[in-house]
Parts: sequence; structure tokens; C-alpha cells
Amino acid sequence: MPLLPAPRLIDPTTVPALRWGVIGTGIADRFVHAIDAHTGQRAVAVTARDAERTRAFAATHGIERVHASVADLVADPHVDVVYVATPHPLHREQALTAIAAGKHVLIEKPIALTAAEATEILRAGRAAGVLVAEAMWTRYLPQADVIRQVLDAGLLGEIDLVRADFGSLVPFDPTSRMFDPALGGGAMLDLGVYIVAFASSIIGPPRTIRAVGTLAATGVDDSATVALKTDAGAQAALTTTFGAVTPVEASVFGSRGRLDVLAPFYGPTGLRLRVDDADAEVWRDEALPTVHDGLGYQATAFASYVEQGLVESPLHPHDEVVSVLTTIDEVRRQIAEE
Repeated sequence: MPLLPAPRLIDPTTVPALRWGVIGTGIADRFVHAIDAHTGQRAVAVTARDAERTRAFAATHGIERVHASVADLVADPHVDVVYVATPHPLHREQALTAIAAGKHVLIEKPIALTAAEATEILRAGRAAGVLVAEAMWTRYLPQADVIRQVLDAGLLGEIDLVRADFGSLVPFDPTSRMFDPALGGGAMLDLGVYIVAFASSIIGPPRTIRAVGTLAATGVDDSATVALKTDAGAQAALTTTFGAVTPVEASVFGSRGRLDVLAPFYGPTGLRLRVDDADAEVWRDEALPTVHDGLGYQATAFASYVEQGLVESPLHPHDEVVSVLTTIDEVRRQIAEE
């Protein structure tokens, strides 16, 4: 009998078909494609800085209305939820504007530049009674539910260590989003949020944070090696870099076995479980044509939470969103002061 359980998925036809207003046209291109192809959610309005590009985006995705500003989009009575898909430094202002207009908000990762900004956004959402969530889409993938079931069943025994890496070869360009401090540049905010969030999902918030890394010529971190330890003694070893392509894998090690998340671990890929001395068991997620089609799962979950009247995601609660950014804040501080 297989040990890896089947994922528990939300049927996208059973949740409300929300009308989404989109801010930004970068990652939003993949998001809107995913919800159109695999969910009942629909983008009905869009705004972005480049008017010509925004009109082209709307035409490509069959979006009805193009707004001239964020203020116009959040005032649109036909919009139920706002998806903030702009560079990190814009998230706080745009999210607060949407919240003030009474809209639910899904905000691309990282939700903000710092833990303090994240706290401000999330408190505003709670006070307004609207759902605010970070778009940490990995948390809603089928394999994430399988991992939760494996941990809840204690199949790995006592968790001792989490490992995760995310490295990508990014040529240095001081004006790019990756390297410009004014645009929220740095490996930890771009790639590192995935590895810290993965560790958090397994072992919870760390008590001890140790980091070394390097800085680009613009002053942002372009690599980091991070060690975390919790009050319970579980540890995490995490690496990220703009200087090399790494395997982009994640693993969880316990007293009875190990669970590997296949590359790239942040998308719908699969799992390999080995318990005691048994042969490894592999489960692969081949349900979708591309990795980023998995973005639709978070939209379906978001709609289900709106239906339930929730103001935070039960799979990715506000305290954890802030905790992950608190860790990233400290990692960046330590690297900058080396």
C-alpha cells in the first residue's frame, strides 16, 4: 500500500466565480492564463504603467476594461478582488488603496519589502474585514497538501532538518528589478522568499538566524547561505544566488525518513518519500501542461476563503507571512553588515 496520500483538492466549479482586477502585466500574464484555463475565476479589469502594453495584455486575455490608474481600478464596482502583480516597492501603497476601497487583495510575493510593511497591510485588511493574502502559490499546490498529510501522519518521525535551494544565473544589470535597490532588488526578496517560506511551512518560525552572503555593486544581496534553528531544535539549511543555476530542490529529513520535493520545488512537480528501510516511493504531478499553470490553485483557494468570510488564508496565515519577512529582514541585515 502506498504511503504517499492523494492530494485533497478544491473543485474549482464549487467556489464563487470572482471578478479580478489586475495591477501589473508581468507575472500577471501567467496568472491570468492559469485562471482562464483551469478555474472559474476571471480577470475583468487591468491597469499598469505602460498604457499600450496594458491594452495589448487586455486584448490577449479578453479583459473587458482597461483603467488609467490604480484608483480607477479599485473603484470599479465590477471588481471583487484585486491582484497586485507589480514590483515589490509598490505593493504596500497599492494593497492599502485596494483595501481602503473594500476589495479583497492577493499580493504577489513578497507581500512587501519588510516585515513592518507586511504587518501594516495585513492589519489594514483585518480592520476592513477583507481577505488579504500573499500569493505564495506553492502553498496551494497538490504536492503541498500531500506534504501536510505526510507530516500530520508522522511518517518522517521527528523532523530534524530542512534543506532548500533556489539559484538562477542573472546577469548583472544595475537598472534591472533584480539589482536596483529602488525596485526591491536582491536575491533574498526575489528567490529567497521561496526557500524561507518552504522551511517555515515545515518547522515554523526560527529562533536563531545565521547568514552569510555577497553583495552586488548596487548594494543588494546577490547570494545568501542561511542557517535557521527553531526552539524545538529543528534546523534549516537554505541557499540562494543570482550567480549560478542550482538544482532548485527541497528536502525534509526526519528520524524515520526523508521527503524530497522534485525540481523545481516551488511548482507542481512531485515528491519522493523514503521511510525506514523501504524503497523510495515517487509521486509525480503531471496534471497541468506547464509549471505556472499551477498558479490557478491559489485563485481557487482564495475564492473559497472569500465564500467562507475569512480574512486570512488558513494555509498561509498572516503571522507566518510576517515571520518569513522577519527572517528575510534579518538575513539581509547580516549580509549587509559582513
